[in-house]
Amino acid sequence: MNTSGLWTAQFTAIVIMAFLFFLCLQLLTAGFPAFITDIKNNPAQGGLMTTVFMVSAIAIRPFVPSLMQKMDNKNLSLISLGFIALSVALSFGQDSVALLLLLRIFHGIGFGIITTIFSTMATNIIPAHRLGEGIGYYGMATSVGTSLGPMLALALLQVFSFNLLILLSVGLTLLTLLLNLFIKGPRKPAKMSTVQKGHFREHAFDRHAFTPAILTAFFSITLGGVVSFLRELGKEAGLGATISLFFLVLTIVMVIIRPFSGRIYDRFGHKFIIYPAVVSGIIGLTLLAITQNTMTLLVAAVFYGLAYGTVAPTLQALAVGAVQKEKQGTANAMYFSSMDLGMALGSAGLGLLASYTSYHFIYGFSVIFLVGLMLAYTFFFVVKKKPQEQFVKKSIEA
Repeated sequence: MNTSGLWTAQFTAIVIMAFLFFLCLQLLTAGFPAFITDIKNNPAQGGLMTTVFMVSAIAIRPFVPSLMQKMDNKNLSLISLGFIALSVALSFGQDSVALLLLLRIFHGIGFGIITTIFSTMATNIIPAHRLGEGIGYYGMATSVGTSLGPMLALALLQVFSFNLLILLSVGLTLLTLLLNLFIKGPRKPAKMSTVQKGHFREHAFDRHAFTPAILTAFFSITLGGVVSFLRELGKEAGLGATISLFFLVLTIVMVIIRPFSGRIYDRFGHKFIIYPAVVSGIIGLTLLAITQNTMTLLVAAVFYGLAYGTVAPTLQALAVGAVQKEKQGTANAMYFSSMDLGMALGSAGLGLLASYTSYHFIYGFSVIFLVGLMLAYTFFFVVKKKPQEQFVKKSIEA
């Protein structure tokens, strides 16, 4: 591992690939629910498009760390990117919900593999004493892609057909694949450790990363509602095309906050980040629940952006820092699986709730999950002081 420099050529390339990949996938994460809701007039079916995508990613991720030990990671990522490009391309011109759901399953499988590989590539080359900062920058790339994707998707759907999103997503996936050709694959150790030679269960799970992963799911439930149904909230509030500005402001805020939050994590610890960030998220969701004009919408984006830009990378740094280096792939897989689980539950559950109530209501309801996150975090990391905290400190000081 590099012991001093952070912005090496390899780390920079991985950050760019992560941005492009998350951008192309999130185009469809926002586009599919909007497309299906429009043609079927059923928000629950629209949310199901995100749910099956996330569930398939969750299902494949426990197998990825073991697969990464058996295959060259670069080759595995190239194969997965090609598989994603093909499955996305097959969605072109389709309006069958059953067929699109099947293709979304394939998208999710590729997503689960690639996100685990890319994040492990990044964390393996980040110096231990800059773990929070490095993950902050990597997370900024994924979050900016996640935020710009829905904004771009909703803006394009105002003028163009859904098929343009398909073509754009395929193009970005192929561009990511092209950049991946120039990434050096990690050297295989001459002698595998006990962890590397371990059973599937040892690769799929690590108890030290479990608590941060569960807290991630609490947050991403709210994110699932924001990504999947903000367009419908805009229609309900009569905001029209200006709804896409939410994601623009969200992105700007995250770009500004991420470098600072990572340094605060490395210097002072996670407690200085989690509490103000979660409170900010609560404020953002509350404003979405009452928004009737563009100004309230944009202020909500600022507060929710502060939360998203700090909570997600902090919890990932907690998970990765809590395990041995050989199990960083496992920690990343658990983190992203929990993120996807929350997104799936948020998209399906909040979509179903919206069909009985309103889109304003579901954002107010989502506050419950951030309150739950804060209470659980307080119990495990402040009251109980779980062993994960000690592992993180040792990792940073190493």
